[in-house]
Amino acid sequence: MSRVGKNPVVVPAGVTVEITPELVKAKGKLGEGSVRLTGDVVVKMDDGKISVQPANDGLRPMWATTQRNISNLLKGISDGFERKLEINGVGYRAQVQGQELVMQLGYSHDIKFAIPQGIKIAVEKQTLLTISGADKQQVGQVAAVIRGYREPEPYKGKGIKYSDERIIRKEGKKK
Repeated sequence: MSRVGKNPVVVPAGVTVEITPELVKAKGKLGEGSVRLTGDVVVKMDDGKISVQPANDGLRPMWATTQRNISNLLKGISDGFERKLEINGVGYRAQVQGQELVMQLGYSHDIKFAIPQGIKIAVEKQTLLTISGADKQQVGQVAAVIRGYREPEPYKGKGIKYSDERIIRKEGKKK
């Protein structure tokens, strides 16, 4: 049984939270967001902490999930989330042009990716991307879509990989 749901979520300074029976809304310096609640949990706020309790003793599946969703919402609008990608390969590079990320990944054409609303992409070097935003799910999804354009291959390591990802290399053909 998970015990994550028992931990209260501390509301960071500068964040306002409004709780209704169906929704938890929060507003902070990086924007605003909401988490939709199910009837399986009861959410209460007291002394700057949000606690989540199961509505009935037998219904516990959404308890920890709701607590984590609220925690991610508050962390996202106060601090934000970021994901770093590395591009490896000769001639592989990326640059931001307006609201598009333009990548040269060894294909005969450039790949253009429209940057979604609420996401910021910074190209520190031509081969290092930083994706940041307030919504953890959206940041991870954008990083996964960009990585999917040229996944890292195991022989030479060419492609787009997460900065903390480790590619297990394979040995090539032998004569």
